[in-house]
Amino acid sequence: MTSQRTCGRMVSRLQEQGICDRRVLQVMQDTPRHIFVDEALASRAYEDTALPIGYNQTISQPYIVARMTELVLSGGPLSRVLEIGTGCGYQTAILAQLVEHVYSVERILPLQKKAKNHLWSLKLKNISYLHDDGGYGWPENAPYDGILVSAAPPELPEPLLRQMAEGGLMAIPVGEKSGVQKLLRVFHSRDGFVVDEMEDVAFVPFLPGKE
Repeated sequence: MTSQRTCGRMVSRLQEQGICDRRVLQVMQDTPRHIFVDEALASRAYEDTALPIGYNQTISQPYIVARMTELVLSGGPLSRVLEIGTGCGYQTAILAQLVEHVYSVERILPLQKKAKNHLWSLKLKNISYLHDDGGYGWPENAPYDGILVSAAPPELPEPLLRQMAEGGLMAIPVGEKSGVQKLLRVFHSRDGFVVDEMEDVAFVPFLPGKE
């Protein structure tokens, strides 16, 4: 599962799907995706599909991870990135190798604990963790020059918009039903927020509270 050939096939597929940021492609090549899924699913880890990680959550397909990372990075180097939805930690691992510091919020404590173990095993130390309702963001460390959201709210959350630095970018799926969600790229300009629809996506819903 960890062979360069296996990872290489995944990266070649990402390029065919339009991912062109060389930094993102290299990190996707180097990061062992299979350690973030249950052992029974490890043989499918490099397929272009979402996989269950328990607690009604999923690890996003490689294309979506790469696409959202590319969108957040499209404005240039980032120092402070807020991630909403640590999940199994795979998206966190990709971000942590490309930005100075990741502030990651997860509402499900057992998932957060598993993610920490995975990320520590990769010696990724530029990550701060918060167990909380992701809808609040993490205002104590704002503003962020990048925000990546791994679950779909019905509309753009105002608290997250308020935590964006001027010039910052957010990648977020929005929509009430899976299959009719849109991946949005939000840019915080001097005059307000510029929102671009990128493509149709299917994410788990953005839920309130914490477990």
